Amino acid sequence: MSMTDSQKTFTLLSIVLLAGLLYLLAPVLFPFLVALALAYLGDPLVDMLEARKLSRSVSVMVVFCGLFLGIFLVFVFVVPALQQELVALLKKMPAYIDWLQETMLPWLQAQFLIELPAWDLSSLKQAISSHWQSVGGVAAGVMESVSRSGLVLLGWFANLVLVPVLTFYLLRDWDLLVARIHELVPRRSERTIVHLATDCDEVLGAFMHGQLLVMLALGTIYSIGLWLVGLDMAFLIGVLAGLVSFVPYLGFIIGMLVAGIAALMQFQDVIHLFYVLLVFGFGQTLESFLLTPYLLGDRIGLHPVAVIFAVMAGGQLFGFVGVLLALPAAAVVMVLLRHAHERYVSSELYADKQQD
Repeated sequence: MSMTDSQKTFTLLSIVLLAGLLYLLAPVLFPFLVALALAYLGDPLVDMLEARKLSRSVSVMVVFCGLFLGIFLVFVFVVPALQQELVALLKKMPAYIDWLQETMLPWLQAQFLIELPAWDLSSLKQAISSHWQSVGGVAAGVMESVSRSGLVLLGWFANLVLVPVLTFYLLRDWDLLVARIHELVPRRSERTIVHLATDCDEVLGAFMHGQLLVMLALGTIYSIGLWLVGLDMAFLIGVLAGLVSFVPYLGFIIGMLVAGIAALMQFQDVIHLFYVLLVFGFGQTLESFLLTPYLLGDRIGLHPVAVIFAVMAGGQLFGFVGVLLALPAAAVVMVLLRHAHERYVSSELYADKQQD
């Protein structure tokens, strides 16, 4: 049934009020959003364990421990490995700059018969040489800066404690919260709202579960492939390409360009550049024919331009919190627009336009 004018006004005011609150509360929303995302990811696993005759409490504890064990392992093993590769890159950068200035630029001038401007990169090389050691102490530097301010330290500690606590309670009471929200839905609009909520849940589930698995798989494939090629920055480039692969083809393009340049600077031959192309060609083929159809299907349907715009707009409006919310919000908006399109096509207004 269609909404009355008062219902439409109330809905519009509610959306505006929610957006205003989100803007005002953005600085304190980070732990709640992280906990909400973790609980949303973990609830299907809890339901799966419950279906195997485990109690809700035991299922929540198993999933909760698994989630935070995974996060702990990432911080213990992945972050230090990325830091080491970044330090190694910056340490070798002066030699790469010398090769670029003395070998690559003259070769380009000779091959393409163009006159390139004379770039003096000595100041850049000197700056990198004098500061690369500081990157190795990123964690120590962060902790030192945090410890200078008791307020910042308190906020950091509060977030560290809040995220697991909020995640646990959300996981435990997820089904109860969904049921309570369902009870508040106006009976007149229940069918429409439940239909929209179901579609949104399918899209968000596909994004949160499927896209994260695709990103993880691609990051692993690219890292192992580049390591087999012998690239020094294999893990760093593989993780970068995997992280930005939520935009179709962007991870492939950026990863291939960065890895190609790195291979050219490290090996200074064409054969390793060809190996890099093989690695990313294999990863892209695997994504197109196996990972995306199996893990995602066509349930998300966000155009790459919409994905880029959503991330940039979210960051501009709400900062880092907006970046976290951008793609889930865009997925929900896409569902609402799809529903609005269906209503419009079946409306008298559209039928009248067809008859003209």
